[in-house]
Amino acid sequence: MNSKRPLFIGTLLLLQLLTGCTGVLESTVEPRAALTATPTEIQQGEEVTFDARASDAIEGVITEYSWDFGDGVETTTITGFTSHQFLKSGQFNVRLTVTNDQGGTDSTTVLVRVNGAPEINLSIPEVVRSGDIILLDASNTFDPEGGPMSFMWDLNYLEDSDGDGDTRNDIDSTEQTVYLPTESSGTIMGSLTVDDGVGGVVSEQFTIDIQPRRYKVSWVQNTLEWNYDEYLAQGDSWSDNMTPGLDVRILAYDAILELDQDLVMPPDNFTLSLNVVDDGHRRSAQTSPGNITRNESTMAELNDSKLNPIGEGGVYDADSEAELLRSLLNEPGARFGQGEWVWTVVAQNADPDSIIPGAPDPDGGNDWTLTIVITVLTPILTEVAYE
Repeated sequence: MNSKRPLFIGTLLLLQLLTGCTGVLESTVEPRAALTATPTEIQQGEEVTFDARASDAIEGVITEYSWDFGDGVETTTITGFTSHQFLKSGQFNVRLTVTNDQGGTDSTTVLVRVNGAPEINLSIPEVVRSGDIILLDASNTFDPEGGPMSFMWDLNYLEDSDGDGDTRNDIDSTEQTVYLPTESSGTIMGSLTVDDGVGGVVSEQFTIDIQPRRYKVSWVQNTLEWNYDEYLAQGDSWSDNMTPGLDVRILAYDAILELDQDLVMPPDNFTLSLNVVDDGHRRSAQTSPGNITRNESTMAELNDSKLNPIGEGGVYDADSEAELLRSLLNEPGARFGQGEWVWTVVAQNADPDSIIPGAPDPDGGNDWTLTIVITVLTPILTEVAYE
């Protein structure tokens, strides 16, 4: 009986040792996670490459790589290499968890900084008329990181302001707000580029549709008058130039030359002439004696009418009042008299002459008056709103 007891105790010890070995065999071996990111500082929208191939399973093999990019996106791969595009700006802790075939896990993180490009907030007037000064306002543009920004405006793609042959890379202004004058209707295309100084650059094109202005046109008839009071000796002449057609449309003219009444007959002989230079319009008239019994003076008269058509009123579109005025006054067939007018008076004869050689001339010349009346139409322009 006693010889069996040591055998029993030995058996128990052996069983305990075997049980301990089984516990060692069943323990989990953790892997070691390793992670690099290239690059770690990017611009919003760019990609980062993540490399976890240096991770160690310790025992067995790594069966799974779990990625949490910190921006709400997670994924799982069976290889330790991947890439991810960051669509948001900010700082992101990217976490990698590796799992081996023993069921062990390990995690590590890497920090990625994503710079957000400035967000352009550009205000442009909805309605622009020719001649307006346009306010381009980008003062509400902001940088997600709150950093300083630089502004670069190319205000017109049709102009090459820096002369480098490229119309779309000019820097016409560097202010947050720009006042852009306009002269004519049409379309202006340009762009604004904003740079945050750390790689964040964004551009926005703009298009401005410039409408013509609208005017109501009416024509008012009035007269222009010139009066002259002069003296001419026999054989002398007088002339004067005028431009009565400025900013008006000429309809008619009437010019009357009157000589002082001579006490001794025959009356003097003067000539009145007109030359409208640009139109080749030449007219002349000689004085004729009036009826002495009715106290009529010696006179000459020049007149003409219907020199231009009557102006038509209505509503017109134009880039400016000055442009419309030029258009109205330069209509084909309605431009007579816009240039220089030359009036001339010549004292051809002042009778009677002295019948005694060397004696004083009893009538060496004469006083005269000239009255010129020109009838014109003046266009009146009133700007009206679009309906």
